[in-house]
Amino acid sequence: MSLGLLLAGYLWGGIGPEDQALAARFTPPAGYHRVAVAPSSFGAWLRGVPLKHGRPAVQLFDGRLKSNQSIHLAVVDIDVGTQDLQQCADAVMRLRGEYLYSAGRTEDVAFHFTSGDLARFDDWAAGQRPRVSGSRVSWSRTGARDGSYRSFRRFMETVFRYAGSKSLEKELAPVSVTDVRPGDVFVQGGFPGHAVLVADAVENRATGERRFLLVQSFMPAQEMHVLKNPADADGSPWYPLAFGDRLVTPEWVFPRESLRTWR
Repeated sequence: MSLGLLLAGYLWGGIGPEDQALAARFTPPAGYHRVAVAPSSFGAWLRGVPLKHGRPAVQLFDGRLKSNQSIHLAVVDIDVGTQDLQQCADAVMRLRGEYLYSAGRTEDVAFHFTSGDLARFDDWAAGQRPRVSGSRVSWSRTGARDGSYRSFRRFMETVFRYAGSKSLEKELAPVSVTDVRPGDVFVQGGFPGHAVLVADAVENRATGERRFLLVQSFMPAQEMHVLKNPADADGSPWYPLAFGDRLVTPEWVFPRESLRTWR
């Protein structure tokens, strides 16, 4: 995938010539091929997400280093912001929002707050702003009309403030792990909860076995990173589908039934 194509679909900037797409860096294991996805789908977009060159340390929002630097194989080349906002579920929503915005599907850029209220970017772009008092949310036109990318980023920061793993879990539809696909999310809602994004999935041509690759942020807000599979002695990023009742990731354990997909 050329740098020009990357820039066309990944609008946050800062992509240098040495960066690679996720799919170029992490090729399928021997005997596996990538699960088919539509060319314009979220899954296809995720496979082109740019990674930083090499294996840099994961940084927190304030420039400090994440305390555990042993769990990742790559860092996604996307900013984390300067506030403690873009944590685990927020990172999932950030990537989903970036995909929809870059595809011109602004009417689909919408996320529920933990209160249950729906925040729509098209309303935000028309000048609507939320007023949050406890669990009550009201909207009024107090902003200027602005559908720019900068406005989109401000909208997403507002979503990060008032949404999280609990609302994301409700937002998504349960799906069987046997059909895991890029774009799906393992999520356990709570305070705290956690969410990791399935960024790619592959299948063995002979056996039909699938494996998948995970990207996460965590608390405090930190750069998104590709996770190692802690059960693999060689530190592979590919998680086998046959993980039993629990999916063990480096910083969270998910029940098998916690896989969700976008409605």
